[in-house]
Amino acid sequence: MAATKEYKNDYKYQAGFGNHFSTEALPDALPKGQNTPQLCPYGLYAEQLSGTAFTVDRKNNERSWIYRIRPSVCHTPFEPFHRKTQLVGNYTDEANVDITPNQLRWSPFDIPTEPTDFAEGLHSIAGAGDVGVKHGMAVLIYAANKSMVDTAFYNSDGDFLIVPQQGRLDITTEFGKILVHPNEICVIQRGIRFSVALPDGPSRGYICEVFNGTWSLPDLGPIGANGLANGRDFQTPVAAFVHEDVRPFRIVNKYGGRLFTAKQDHTPFDVVAWHGNYAPYKYNLAHFNTINSVSYDHIDPSIFTVLTCKSEKPGTAIADFVIFPPRWSVQENTFRPPYFHRNCMSEFMGLIHGTYEAKQGGFVPGGASLHSMMTPHGPDAPTFEKASVEELKPMYIAKGTQAFMFESSMQLQPTHWAIAESGKVQHDYFKAWQGLKSNFDPNWKPASQ
Repeated sequence: MAATKEYKNDYKYQAGFGNHFSTEALPDALPKGQNTPQLCPYGLYAEQLSGTAFTVDRKNNERSWIYRIRPSVCHTPFEPFHRKTQLVGNYTDEANVDITPNQLRWSPFDIPTEPTDFAEGLHSIAGAGDVGVKHGMAVLIYAANKSMVDTAFYNSDGDFLIVPQQGRLDITTEFGKILVHPNEICVIQRGIRFSVALPDGPSRGYICEVFNGTWSLPDLGPIGANGLANGRDFQTPVAAFVHEDVRPFRIVNKYGGRLFTAKQDHTPFDVVAWHGNYAPYKYNLAHFNTINSVSYDHIDPSIFTVLTCKSEKPGTAIADFVIFPPRWSVQENTFRPPYFHRNCMSEFMGLIHGTYEAKQGGFVPGGASLHSMMTPHGPDAPTFEKASVEELKPMYIAKGTQAFMFESSMQLQPTHWAIAESGKVQHDYFKAWQGLKSNFDPNWKPASQ
């Protein structure tokens, strides 16, 4: 076997959201003035990765040209994955899901005890639609205790928005390297091959997968030109590549909600240069510029939207990624925690660290909750009682906390594994609201003016 030589540009990034980037790990590796010359510089192969159809309008068209040592087509036929997985591709099939309107909450999902890498540790929690018709979204968790070695993963079903909760993810992609910490997120679009190493040991986190559409920054409307997540804070890797003659490699593909594997004799991370607007990126949630009320009332959680995947219906998302970061709360004459609510959207929540402001216990880092369409939810009894009488002075809330929500216009159905096999469902969750008593006073009169 020939010696491996790695040309490193570790953890260097290009700033901006949705930009057309150009990057090369060797000088003049990008062809000049065209995409597919008869002979590419350095004897590289030109390969296009299309994230949208060729004929999508220019402002929404996503694709990148990559220039690599060997084309990605050089592999053996795919075969079914060797291990049983807990993945679902069709959430309309009742054989895969447990349909329930009940409020659901899960204790933290377990880190596996047997050796398990990122791809092997994927579990479907809930979803809607069918990957086969490219319509819908899903919520997954990953739980892993070993790095991927000589293995790469890619997803044919949708785009992954990855939210680490425990442990950093050292991600090598065809487009370069990304280091993702807890309280950061990473988006890896469909088709992009990547490998995940675990520098801190066992790792766990959440994933929102969208089957159609792509993640974009939300429109700001009357907020104006600035605020929420700013485009300049998103980071896309620069080109970096590994060069060797022969090295056995395994490719794992998620296709139709199932895993398949193929073999090849070279690394897929041999892209010397690339240009385009279809590339993975990361974002630090600490950079979110929070917008909130400075007079009265609790504003809708849409003001905390980091990214959205729009549907064909204006203002209605296939999925929104929403966070509840540390911030000042100053509203006057206002019940400040989240209000009681019935929603036409599905709300899946997770906790990265800290304590969520609307729950006194039970909702902990690594766990989750799902409040389905039109199922009522809101603060538990102790939170309501405390917030109803406390002094309304300016308070810095959620310090040391980061909760998030995947919100969707689709009716999310939890999987059999999440309900019946994970062993993490908190069956007494409904009791969180049983202590809410009647405070009705028919003799109430307004205070003297």
